Amino acid sequence: MESLDRRAFMKKSAASAAGVMVAAPAVIPDLAARSPNDTVNVAVVGIRSRGLTYNGGGHCLNLAKIPKVRIAKLCDVDSRLFAQVMPEFEKVAGYKAATETDFRRILEDKSIDAVSLATPDHWHALHTIWACQAGKDVYVEKPASYTLDEGRKMVQAARKYNRVVQVGTQSRSSPVVHEAAKLLRQGVLGEVYMGRGFVYRYRENIGHKPDGPVPAGVDWDMFLGPAPYRPFNENRFHYMWHWVWDTSTTEFGNNGTHQMDRIRMVLNKRVHPEKIHCAGGLYNRRGSDQEVPNVQSATFEYGDGTLLECEIRCLDTNKEGEETEGSLLYGTEGWMYLNHNEFRTYLGRKGQPGPTMTSKTMSPPVDSLEKLHFGNWIDCIRSRRWQDLNADILEGHMSTAMMHLGNIAYRTGRKLQFNPNAERFINDEDADTYLTRSYRPPYLIPDPV
Repeated sequence: MESLDRRAFMKKSAASAAGVMVAAPAVIPDLAARSPNDTVNVAVVGIRSRGLTYNGGGHCLNLAKIPKVRIAKLCDVDSRLFAQVMPEFEKVAGYKAATETDFRRILEDKSIDAVSLATPDHWHALHTIWACQAGKDVYVEKPASYTLDEGRKMVQAARKYNRVVQVGTQSRSSPVVHEAAKLLRQGVLGEVYMGRGFVYRYRENIGHKPDGPVPAGVDWDMFLGPAPYRPFNENRFHYMWHWVWDTSTTEFGNNGTHQMDRIRMVLNKRVHPEKIHCAGGLYNRRGSDQEVPNVQSATFEYGDGTLLECEIRCLDTNKEGEETEGSLLYGTEGWMYLNHNEFRTYLGRKGQPGPTMTSKTMSPPVDSLEKLHFGNWIDCIRSRRWQDLNADILEGHMSTAMMHLGNIAYRTGRKLQFNPNAERFINDEDADTYLTRSYRPPYLIPDPV
């Protein structure tokens, strides 16, 4: 690709803002001739927690374990983090990496083959689309997008530029979940009529903090990116962005996506639901800067009659049996509890224990689901076969779209009817406005991609 320098970038953005159709940049040649022995150079973008090590599941930690993968650059809008994380990174990787604060310079670097995105929700689409246009493959965390329309454009960009785009819904790389899917299709539960995802995870009150000056070393404009400009506030930065509508997809998008993606996978649901309802609210948080709900319960009705549900509670609550999160499948002959590394079945009206499996009882045992997921992405980068991805961007879009639909039903306060093929609501222009957003120049989603 021709160098995406700052002047060209601003010119393109200005033209897009004015409604001028801008030609997409030419991409670099595919890596079809890449030898399996060649090193894949990756830039990890977003290096707090999830991007680094995150209790054994971070991007850097797992990519560093894969042979012939080099993490060449770390990128973050908060340059203060580099001094903090570099010793840990060097311990994990065994070498040093260059650092960068502006993602656009990652795009200009022709030595970078792929980007691994651990950025906030509102940046996922733009980072992914820009990377595809620059000829780079992408690993993007869940939820795949900030809006439903963004998700569809991410799919379009991946296909148009023949990019390998994996979404961080790791259950799709789980041998346990694949075995559960086989059992369900063999009829162990009879006819499955309902699935339910739940996440009961207490979230502390973030309280109230005043706006203040941008700390030295923080590129606040770049952090906000496509979101509306608001003054700097610690309660809108780092992990706290999860509780602000401008940057968050709520706990539905954050963790509900995992549960519903798992259900979609084992039931082979490849279409959107047609009717959506969601209730909830923000409870026990008076005087808090939190904007998004901490309790939500949504129902999704499909054209074939299947009913799926998703529930999140971020306050003190009971468990679902022994569990605080997971997926449940209900059939005419029994039910199943399923998470990323375990399933249990209970059969008949008396709930007699049926087939079970855990990652530890498999032969051989699964030691790291994260490593399998990142490994699948790297394998597909080498083969140039996005079709072999375990969590291709289309699947990520479909699962994330469910959470967007639930959030839209919550925000409109009514039951919605959706056209799965058009990806638009039926006779509801108000609900349709939530399918996209107003973008802050120059951080604009290209149209077309």
